[in-house]
Amino acid sequence: MDVKINLKDTKLETQRFILRPWDESDLSDFCEYASVEGVGEMAGWKHHDSIEVSKRILASFISEQNVFALVYKENQKVIGSLGVHYSWANDVPKYHELRLKEIGYVLSKNYWGAGLMPEAVREVIRFCFEKYELDAVTIGHFSDNSQSRRVIEKCGFQFVRQIERYVKQLDKSLAEMQYILYR
Repeated sequence: MDVKINLKDTKLETQRFILRPWDESDLSDFCEYASVEGVGEMAGWKHHDSIEVSKRILASFISEQNVFALVYKENQKVIGSLGVHYSWANDVPKYHELRLKEIGYVLSKNYWGAGLMPEAVREVIRFCFEKYELDAVTIGHFSDNSQSRRVIEKCGFQFVRQIERYVKQLDKSLAEMQYILYR
């Protein structure tokens, strides 16, 4: 069962991150990492080809209030996003009675391989379980995204299934691996 989560006034902190709602002043940082080829494609969207695209998506982050900006404490830059969304498991009868959300994330290519994303994901999992008393959190990655697979494994998720998913923004079908983590 889907649970309404509003991150508007939420600020979380880890050793290296401040996770907070997006602000219009984040546009430059957002465009900087989202316009790099290969970053968005790992998550199922085309890298941004203009500042107008970044501005439109930033406005949706602000209005929907379900995506954190990942502020790297070392330089105070927004270097990624971490959202809490409708879960694929809501459409699977076996999970209908569970209070669920799905986590999705993107990180600037300049920071890949530094062990940053598991730290942020663990904090959002803790937040979802403690504040919203979710029964489980789901997550997924495309089969060729080994970096996300490693994040998911480090955070303790259990593999559930592989599906073929048509990704409209990329205009192709991809194998998606789906996982769950129970409270």
